Amino acid sequence: MKTKIKYGIVGSGLMGCEHISNINLIDSAEVVAISDSNENSIKKAKNLISNDIKIYSNNNEIFKNNEVDAFIISTPNFTHHDIIKEALKTKKHLLIEKPLCTKLEDCLEIKKLSTSYPSVIWVAMEYRYMPPVQKMIQEIDSNKIGRLKMLSIREHRFPFLKKVDDWNRFQINTGGTLVEKCCHFFDLMRLITNSEVTQVYASGDQSVNHLNENYNGKVPDILDNAFVILDFKNGIRSSLELCMFAENSEMQEELCVVGDKGKIETGVPADASGKNSSEVRIGLRNSKNAIKELVEVDKKILSAGQHHGSTYYQHLEFIKTINNNLKPQVSINDGLHAVAIGEAAEKSIKENRVVKMSEFNL
Repeated sequence: MKTKIKYGIVGSGLMGCEHISNINLIDSAEVVAISDSNENSIKKAKNLISNDIKIYSNNNEIFKNNEVDAFIISTPNFTHHDIIKEALKTKKHLLIEKPLCTKLEDCLEIKKLSTSYPSVIWVAMEYRYMPPVQKMIQEIDSNKIGRLKMLSIREHRFPFLKKVDDWNRFQINTGGTLVEKCCHFFDLMRLITNSEVTQVYASGDQSVNHLNENYNGKVPDILDNAFVILDFKNGIRSSLELCMFAENSEMQEELCVVGDKGKIETGVPADASGKNSSEVRIGLRNSKNAIKELVEVDKKILSAGQHHGSTYYQHLEFIKTINNNLKPQVSINDGLHAVAIGEAAEKSIKENRVVKMSEFNL
């Protein structure tokens, strides 16, 4: 029997605590150390753990802990670049929360520094591991709907959550909404299409959220709604519709993939809906009947976070990758491409034009 993977959590805020709650459900893993400079975040995280752990207020100190097998970096976005550079010195396995960095140039530096890294580096793109999305991908890969032609994702959800010092209210800290929030979706689009984006056109604004907030004379400047259209090298077209003032929705995410033989649709229930299941529907062009399958998530897993069980399933795959010396399913390259697409979409809105991906140093 393999020994437990011992995790060190670097950043024990909202997402750090979600990782802890999910690791608690896995017999082959445990959290042994936490690092955070915020006492309240440390207290909340410590309350989730029953075993004795080491607590650090300095990230450099936790990186000296030889007991840790894998570090989770879940600090604010704008800190990732510097912290990852320090984490790389440990040679330990790394799971880095999205976005990899807030700017493509920083992602490219991390890629260069990690070229010959001896352990697993995994960028946390939880949406890949949502059970209905996983089922959809399986059906696509089985050629059920033929050659893909169109892909659309719609997310109608709540505003950005409250974070320590409200760091997520400003583009300079997050990379912008289409980097911070939507890199998940751009990564998913690359995975499903098995292709790269050639050009991006986006339209968006900050229309409702955070307009009455003020931080030392500065008003938040993050987008709360957008449409993004992407063209891929293999001819597939994709679209993203984002609205972050639509929390009273039954489905938080809705996905539709269309091929030349039919289409697949599914959705991810909003937390407030109380649902723990999603329908995956396949409608073929030559049939009057639809193929339907219900995909359920164990309520215990569902309650461990806000990503419909995906954080739990992602950790299972991360641990399997470590134990079997496999390549990461979500690489540094995946992480930087997702940031680049988000950056292109933000640029498209600011400059009101189509942005070619050839403009970026990929």
